[in-house]
Amino acid sequence: MAEAAPAPFIPLRPIPMRDRASIVFLQYGELDVLDSAFVLVDQNGVRVQIPVGGLACLMLEPGTRVSHAAVVLAARVGCLLVWVGEGGVRLYASGQPGGARADKLLYQAKNALDETARLNVVRKMYELRFGEPAPERRSIDQLRGIEGVRVREMYKLLARRYGVEWKARNYDVKDWDKGDLPNQCLSAATACLYGLSEAAILAAGYAPAIGFLHRGKPQSFVYDIADIVKFETVVPTAFEVAARVAKGKGDGTPAERQVRVACRDSFRRAKILDRIIPMIEDVLRAGGLEPPEEAPEATDAAIPREEASGDDGHRN
Repeated sequence: MAEAAPAPFIPLRPIPMRDRASIVFLQYGELDVLDSAFVLVDQNGVRVQIPVGGLACLMLEPGTRVSHAAVVLAARVGCLLVWVGEGGVRLYASGQPGGARADKLLYQAKNALDETARLNVVRKMYELRFGEPAPERRSIDQLRGIEGVRVREMYKLLARRYGVEWKARNYDVKDWDKGDLPNQCLSAATACLYGLSEAAILAAGYAPAIGFLHRGKPQSFVYDIADIVKFETVVPTAFEVAARVAKGKGDGTPAERQVRVACRDSFRRAKILDRIIPMIEDVLRAGGLEPPEEAPEATDAAIPREEASGDDGHRN
């Protein structure tokens, strides 16, 4: 009797970012690939399967270890791994599942280095954030100052709307307990949005460090993009949770966990993953520059990689 032919190999095709769930926080376990499944294994050997290919990013809190196989699989399916501090407040490092495409990276850098294009990009970000054109004949520093004043007023207005006692945005990244309840909730919510924004930027093929309004930080472009949608997503969510917890109407879990769950639901309602990559493209296109042409001296690689599937920045 003839043996059955082996099943054909089916390569992994990353799910586009717009079709994924947003974020999952993990702690106190080891991420590994066991029996072809991406799992978190606790100290008792209990496995929890994680649908890594359907997530934008995994936020890894203290107490988490990651195997080589887990990192490889996360990279193949385009799920960003982000190492964060307790409560998700501090961001220590992040893996890069896709990596920036050279043409898009050069285009982003070209816009950032041209002062006219950079101003156009910042004006577009202002327009998207506040729903109106930026004031004419203003420099980037002046727009930054105007934005700061408006942001402080928006915090006050939202705090009043949700019945939250608000003093100012004040927190210490080295001491979580120093912040009051509203600031703790805001820090937890903002960490969620930063992780999601960085995953989208990488999936789109750009670099998180090349920012326009923010400069000089590893996540400068992450802050730029996250700020556009911050006040329609995570800030109202953070204040809503803070008000509920302050009145003793929370579910009894830590406030930061309640914020994460609420942010996840907010991202789904706002369809943020469906919007964020096209928004990145719109922002950069506002610079008014054409993408750089392919270098004429470019030569083919000795071992060429296959064309990426999924989003532009995914490697597989």
